Amino acid sequence: MKVRRAVAVLSLFALILFAGSCTRKMPTLNLLVWEGYADPSYVKAFEDQHHCKISASYMGSSDELVAKLRGGSAGNYDVISPSSDVATSIVISGLAAPLDLSKIPSYSQLSPQLTSLPLVHSKGQIFGVPFMWGPDPLIYDTTVFPQPPESWNVFWDPKYRGRISVWDDLSTVYMAAQVLGFDKPDPSQLYNLSDEQLGAVKKKLLDLKPNIRKIWSTGGELTNLFQNHEVVAAMGWPLMTNQLRKINFPVGETIPKENTTGWIDHLMITAGSENKELAEEFLEFMIEAGTQKKVTDVTGYTPANPQAAQFMTPQEVKNLHLDDVDTYQKRIYFWQNVPRRAKYNEIWNEVKAAQ
Repeated sequence: MKVRRAVAVLSLFALILFAGSCTRKMPTLNLLVWEGYADPSYVKAFEDQHHCKISASYMGSSDELVAKLRGGSAGNYDVISPSSDVATSIVISGLAAPLDLSKIPSYSQLSPQLTSLPLVHSKGQIFGVPFMWGPDPLIYDTTVFPQPPESWNVFWDPKYRGRISVWDDLSTVYMAAQVLGFDKPDPSQLYNLSDEQLGAVKKKLLDLKPNIRKIWSTGGELTNLFQNHEVVAAMGWPLMTNQLRKINFPVGETIPKENTTGWIDHLMITAGSENKELAEEFLEFMIEAGTQKKVTDVTGYTPANPQAAQFMTPQEVKNLHLDDVDTYQKRIYFWQNVPRRAKYNEIWNEVKAAQ
């Protein structure tokens, strides 16, 4: 009888332990990132390896990311992907955690052209890893434009009334400033426009309003606008070009003669993250050469880890400009911190609100 009772007690104890293990929550890593940066084609491998769940939210602009972090949502996310226009302000504001690079060995493989920039460096510490980079190109329907448009000025052509789309982002302000020549002779002037220059930009964008079918805020929106033949040209991302090519839409992409702005996206761990160790492992996974190739397959962006090229065909290397990075980057004015960002946003909001 005693033996039976002992066996029953042990069985009950084992059952309680088993039930506890079943109800124990799987750790979740919460991301607030750009579209394409949490695709199952590569994220699932991390989930399987680390027995965790990746939960991603997507942002439509850098300002949306900063607003959420400063609005008290920083603790809701573990990993973010700020671009080079707000990365510095996020670091200065104490919204990101410093990184222990000994936990991120692939950092040494990243392009020195990117890691040497001061964007995410502060007081001898590093707060982010370069992840992907690329331009804000002019995307167009090749059935309407058999040859690539030479200039951003095509957006203002009256024949495309109601058939143009621009991004709900300060990049549209930068583009208008380039059309007006404010980037000459110093491209960094785009991020330091005077009140007079911003006034001229506002007028130029107001002149564009009749041609704008929609101001897009997510990549999926712009892809649908092209698919539905609502627009014939737009400022976009290589991601949308990639998506449209995959469905055999007649799409082209170009950098006009005025050049364009572009971005370097970093991965950061938020200061409020309660999963810093898992987040560090995620950053390492995301900048490994193999993962970088898979991210490029989804987005069409250029990887920060040039060793990803070993997994690519010669044509893929050429398409991503990894065969001549220096020449390509000369066509791109990478986003910088905008000291008067509030004023830029004021101008842009006035343009959007105008009838």
